[in-house]
Amino acid sequence: LWRLGYCARLLKTNHFRTAASNTSFPAVWMLLAQHSGRIPGLFVVVKKNTYFTMPETVEDKTNPELYLPHPGVRGMTLLNREAFKRTVVVPALKVQKEIVHSVLKSLKQSVLQRPGLKRVVEDPEDEDSRFVILDPHKVPEFSLGESEQQVLKQLNVHPEVSQYQLELTYENFKSEEILRAVLPEGQEVTSGFSRVGHIAHLNLRDHQLPYRHLIGQVIMDKNPGITCVVNKTNIIDSTYRNFEMEVLAGENNLVTKVKENNISYELDFSKVYWNPRLSTEHGRIVELLKAGDVLFDVFAGVGPFAIPAARRKCRVFANDLNPESYSWLLHNCKLNKVDTKVKAFNMDGRDFLRGPVREELSKELPLLKEEQKTAFHIVMNLPALAVEFLDVFRHLLVGEPCSPAALPTVHCYGFSKHSDPARDIQERAEATLGTSLAGRCSTFLVRNVAPNKEMLCLSFQIPADVLYKRPCP
Repeated sequence: LWRLGYCARLLKTNHFRTAASNTSFPAVWMLLAQHSGRIPGLFVVVKKNTYFTMPETVEDKTNPELYLPHPGVRGMTLLNREAFKRTVVVPALKVQKEIVHSVLKSLKQSVLQRPGLKRVVEDPEDEDSRFVILDPHKVPEFSLGESEQQVLKQLNVHPEVSQYQLELTYENFKSEEILRAVLPEGQEVTSGFSRVGHIAHLNLRDHQLPYRHLIGQVIMDKNPGITCVVNKTNIIDSTYRNFEMEVLAGENNLVTKVKENNISYELDFSKVYWNPRLSTEHGRIVELLKAGDVLFDVFAGVGPFAIPAARRKCRVFANDLNPESYSWLLHNCKLNKVDTKVKAFNMDGRDFLRGPVREELSKELPLLKEEQKTAFHIVMNLPALAVEFLDVFRHLLVGEPCSPAALPTVHCYGFSKHSDPARDIQERAEATLGTSLAGRCSTFLVRNVAPNKEMLCLSFQIPADVLYKRPCP
């Protein structure tokens, strides 16, 4: 501060006439720099005899928000791509076109790396020269460091930096930058989505709804292959586990194709349940299965457990109450050529357990010999309600218990908002089964669904005293 005050006095006493007669700001800053050295926040023009003034809409070059869209787009609800244009001043290095590649290689830490922006542009005044655009955050004072200057001297390039006016358009901004510039300041910006084939699925907050059509268009513009953007309009509380949705942008075509764990599925996203975030969990359970095992999929959907299990040469019994899911399950079994290995049912989950599952277990379990290693797995992927279905296993079979190793293993999914979600889901399962699972179950955290809401998988072998009802003497 003292040095800056000293420079101001010099200006006032020794150079007043010069400053008054010559309004060139760079000359003033050059004088300040001579007496004060490096002054943070100010920069010296280093291109000979050429000066540029920074546009009023451009932030200071040390501002990390340098590449934000034009501030005039704030509050826009109908997308106007032209309104995002703005010009920023960035550092540039003038070099002969023959050595551009060498300069880029030598200054790779300082060269602009932003996707979508050219690092090399033509010089309108000299066809034999090019401008190499530098990163304003790496060259904040519009001058290169000593090491970079030494490299340039070895390449016979003058190390002085020019100011280049770079025009930015809608195409140059990322979706998050666009949405952050449009939505009110301080409000949460959602740029993430679930991709289901050509569909982008959003879960917008209430404060984002006025901008929903603009958000949908931006998501579609910035993600190749997305031709339809939808927003969920209510929670999944229907009998068939689907939800109402609104098409925000693009074509109104919700029949799509997806690929998960190298298996293709086709489905109508508006009528069945599909969550791409569960692909890892689908794979985890299928990896537990071996050829010859039997899988009962109580809430099968379109087949993300059933079809890969059938491809592992397991015998599969798959059920779903939703007629649409049942129809697409049959379709996907044929699509993946496992329709002869999957027996599909369109029943309520309880009826499925008390009918086909009980019938198959009653037939298979007594025939198992000690040396046989066939395992029975029951998947219950209905997190909102599956725990309540566990009471069906109480005395589901009649007779003498089979070998403990052959008892079916249940993989039951559930949600929990408890501070200890693993203990919570175990205690709820024990209450429904009427027995303790201590020491004979495992809990796997599948994913965080919402703040303080976890999705878990509880796996356990059904205790013999729960599964079997012994006949009276």
